[in-house]
Amino acid sequence: TAVYGPDAEGSPAGEVATYVHQAPYDDLQRVTAFAERVDAVTYEFENVPAATAAAITEAGVILAPPAAALASSQERLREKDLFRALGIKTVDYWPIADAGDLQAALSEAGPSILKTCRFGYDGKGQAPLQGSEDAERVLAELGGGPWILEAKAQFSRELSQVAARGRDGAIAFFDIAENEHRGGILRRSVMPAEVSASVQNQAQSATRAVLERLDYVGVLTVEFFDCDGVLLANEMAPRVHNSGHVTLEACVISQFEQHIRAVAGWPLGETDTLTPSEMVNLIGHDADRWESLIAQPHTSLTLYGKKETERGRKMGHWVRPLLR
Repeated sequence: TAVYGPDAEGSPAGEVATYVHQAPYDDLQRVTAFAERVDAVTYEFENVPAATAAAITEAGVILAPPAAALASSQERLREKDLFRALGIKTVDYWPIADAGDLQAALSEAGPSILKTCRFGYDGKGQAPLQGSEDAERVLAELGGGPWILEAKAQFSRELSQVAARGRDGAIAFFDIAENEHRGGILRRSVMPAEVSASVQNQAQSATRAVLERLDYVGVLTVEFFDCDGVLLANEMAPRVHNSGHVTLEACVISQFEQHIRAVAGWPLGETDTLTPSEMVNLIGHDADRWESLIAQPHTSLTLYGKKETERGRKMGHWVRPLLR
């Protein structure tokens, strides 16, 4: 395996890779040189520049998921437009280019959430609004335009559908996970979630539509708001996802193996949940408790090997069988 990125040498992946190439994502000459040394390339987060993905494709190397999936997922407005184009329900939303757009949208939206279109995750790049705020001040404080204003969803819980599509077009779904967030950060996931056949069909249908429209290869996760049995798509992640980490212990194969199977062109594996389980993220200095955690019965602990502990940063997680 080979790893490329601006922090590749100090990354957890860099510690176990055969070949490590540390360079900026926008150094396309070095990106191309890296691509020429490998057979296939995948990425672990969606803030890789589109030009970088294009350079890999132009070098004649397999890029999975494809560049179109990266472009759609890294820009919130484009992502919502894709959902709507596929007939997938979402909250109401408004594109925001300036204070005038925001003022007009707030008068219609009322309580809502303003988000930067790019580079927001784990609660970053977001501002909850009531509808009476000063638009210019809000945009100045949030920064990072353009933006999207999203109506608040009246939901009972958040769900995610982890799935994979192979190079041959085969699709495999993991069981739906139910997620709990605190401060915009995923805290706990349970797999499988207790859902009706209708909810399961909605989640799988929406996810399948995205996979097929993008000619997707690899693992994809779509997050949903469950509004009394009606699902609204919130966002998607073109990669293995935090809510799917529980698959390492819970399922026949994990989302990680499934992703590599798809990228490598192998048959997809079985996704059955063998052990219903819960996963809890270790955020910031939560990971300092690792010795007490592994002393607890039936607990599997994973630490990510990140060098710096920061408030709000995911440092690892633990998984336990779920007793119902």
